[in-house]
Amino acid sequence: MDITALTTYLIAITLLTITPGVDTMLVIRNTARGGWRDGAVSSFGICSGLFVHAVISAVGISVILLQAAWAFSALKLAGAGYLVWLGLSSWRKVLRRESFEIVNGGPARMETLRIGRSLREGFLSNVLNPKTAVFYMAFLPQFINPAHSALVQSLLLAGLHFVIAMIWQCLLALMVKQLKGWLQRPRVNQWFDGVTGTVMIALGLRVAA
Repeated sequence: MDITALTTYLIAITLLTITPGVDTMLVIRNTARGGWRDGAVSSFGICSGLFVHAVISAVGISVILLQAAWAFSALKLAGAGYLVWLGLSSWRKVLRRESFEIVNGGPARMETLRIGRSLREGFLSNVLNPKTAVFYMAFLPQFINPAHSALVQSLLLAGLHFVIAMIWQCLLALMVKQLKGWLQRPRVNQWFDGVTGTVMIALGLRVAA
């Protein structure tokens, strides 16, 4: 890949990464839930999912998905369902914290980091995200040289995306961490969970539609 093509790819990938979406909301939500480490681990899970999209694009399954309406619809519905589930999880926390505040009157505490949960949420959020899938299917092949291994090139491009996304999302988690004291106030915490939960449900319904 020449320098012009590489620059174009890096600009496009950076814009995709910093544009607010499902990944952004998940990192913010999980950082508020368990601190910077929760957000960073979730980001690692999200970015690991990029390699799945790269492999799919390289082996040509993208062509099957784009030509078979039922397969693409299934992918969209799976991703939509997972987003709605995450949103409902946030709303369940809102309802529980309401009771906690009334009974105890104390500040909300951040949850203990559960690495497996954060990795799973991040990974599934990315793998089931049609936006990322379509982007990789339509965009990544433009930077593949047919004279060389498509799989190796796709993985290298995904690796660049991995680095950019990890840097951005960890910085985002750090910014959220600085607001930790404010976010830990019971009413603010409930409001925040309610907003992020609502946005995730809305994103899921939009994807499904």
